[in-house]
Amino acid sequence: MLTLADVVEALTGQRVAAWQSLKIASFCVDSRQCKAGSLFVALKGEQTDGHRYIADALTHGAQYVIAERKGEWADDTGTYIDISQPVSPAPSPLKLPIVLIAGNSLAALQQLAAWWRKKFSMQVVGVTGSVGKTITKETIAAVLSEKYRTFKSEGNLNSETGMPLTLLALEGQPQRAVLEMAMYDIGEIAKLAEIAQPRIGVVTNVGPSHLERLGTIERIAEAKSELPRALPADGWAILNGDDRRVRAIKDVTKAQVMFYGLDPSNQLWASDVESAGLRGTHFHVHYQHERPLHVQIPLLGRHSVHTALAAAAVGLVDGLAWEEIIRGLQNVSGQLRLAAVQGINGATLIDDSYNASPVSTIAALNLLQELQGRKIGVLADMFELGAFEREGHEIVGRRAADVLDVLVAVGERSQIIAQSALDAGMNSECVYLRAHKSEAIDLLRDVLQPGDLVLIKGSRGMAMEDVVAALTVHQHRT
Repeated sequence: MLTLADVVEALTGQRVAAWQSLKIASFCVDSRQCKAGSLFVALKGEQTDGHRYIADALTHGAQYVIAERKGEWADDTGTYIDISQPVSPAPSPLKLPIVLIAGNSLAALQQLAAWWRKKFSMQVVGVTGSVGKTITKETIAAVLSEKYRTFKSEGNLNSETGMPLTLLALEGQPQRAVLEMAMYDIGEIAKLAEIAQPRIGVVTNVGPSHLERLGTIERIAEAKSELPRALPADGWAILNGDDRRVRAIKDVTKAQVMFYGLDPSNQLWASDVESAGLRGTHFHVHYQHERPLHVQIPLLGRHSVHTALAAAAVGLVDGLAWEEIIRGLQNVSGQLRLAAVQGINGATLIDDSYNASPVSTIAALNLLQELQGRKIGVLADMFELGAFEREGHEIVGRRAADVLDVLVAVGERSQIIAQSALDAGMNSECVYLRAHKSEAIDLLRDVLQPGDLVLIKGSRGMAMEDVVAALTVHQHRT
């Protein structure tokens, strides 16, 4: 557990021994998540300013704050310390809350995380890509846990703030850490790599996610390449060789490279992929001149084979035996964001509601096609596609026409999906447009039947998990 003395030393290079007893229970950037003894970092964002929520953080129990200024929350009850100035000798008397005034709160959070990470000798695996980061991270962690004490980032704490918060939760003596790395712009993954110091880096794919911010798919590829570029010469870049843009990243890394995928030109590749429905997927895995192995995993859909191969590749370069790798693949805890849920009226919900891009939606539709039953797609808007917005929704609509028996399009952008499905020949009586998810819920309550398979998917901002919750009979996932 970090202390106030640690925080000040990390940010100023000075250690105030008297503050070693002031322990910090947790770090938070959302005032609602603060608890007794927390340190709240007030960040200025695009939509709001964390300084407006300092009072709320203190109400929730925070005792320490990193801020860039005093504001309307300031009063005379706490201690305010400008950490751009010498802090020794310690201010006296010391009263809670203690507010450290920094030039840049985000930079302070990142600097603190980098300082804390260096206290641990663990080897770090970084994971990035346009889609599939979280399930790949979870699967890698499951494999490495068969041999090493393994720490992983929780949920999707993968951003310029989320990953530092993950590192600040480090404790004990982990031997490996698996960290998800996301970006919104050029330079952000490079910064995360600078903080985390990965030795192994995995790139799952390059797709149009965040195209609205970065402008071109080439710039997205450039951003994803920052992880392999940061790896040391004795490290490993694990690259999806089936994705030509990811394969090209080999040219920018000084690390050793292993390609994985379904193409036999990769060092690690899979063949004979077959779906076992909601029971998972099985395939043969090939590695160099070794005898092919049969592998069955609990993950759903053909696209999950790439996930398994990425994790296996990490295991191979990190010294695991095949027995350990296969056991880890079979021990992945559930399907994470993609899960089968018991729905109303005897239907089965395929919950992939967390987020959506054209690539991930096509993959989910491909999974649905492998299953037996009437196929219903509840597809909502996909955000941050920029100039690819219309084309991305049209591609999804055409695939939906091939797979679905019923399409429920939710939101303004999803009208493009519906029109594209109609243009591709889908029966108009099977296509429903709904402006809001509440209207979709009302419709589905009337039309769902026993044996139906219902895929629910949309961008994070559409909060399609509300549809899942409304249509779920029991909160039980298979």
